[in-house]
Amino acid sequence: MVYEAVLLFGVVFITGYLFDTLTQSRSGLAHRHIRQVWLFCVLGCYFTWFWTHSGQTLAMKTWHIRLVDRTGAPVPLARAIARYVLCWMFILPALGVLYALGAPAWASLTGLFCAFVVPPLWMLIDPERQFLHDRLAGTRLVTTP
Repeated sequence: MVYEAVLLFGVVFITGYLFDTLTQSRSGLAHRHIRQVWLFCVLGCYFTWFWTHSGQTLAMKTWHIRLVDRTGAPVPLARAIARYVLCWMFILPALGVLYALGAPAWASLTGLFCAFVVPPLWMLIDPERQFLHDRLAGTRLVTTP
């Protein structure tokens, strides 16, 4: 996840710069919600493109991990989009509730921490050691030689 985040820094930086240029934003808080939707969509395009073309993002290639469907076939676009949206199922509700409650920064960090702890806990109890979003999307991660 850390390696993927390092690679995504460049993607987010370039698309954020493009967004600021096109909207003439002078502050990161200008058009904040539109910017968040824009980045959500750009990251979705990044992941779904890699998952549907090679089954691997750049970080997944490094760690010899491939995304396939339940039968071991390449992932179609609809399934890749479903997996991307389902990946956010613990993070977005937690952030939404904290935002609606006007929670302080430390509570937001606690909510994010819980959102990153629950999915791995599911994987530990899953009989095939798959994440919940993979189970729901009909995909699985496999090790490649």
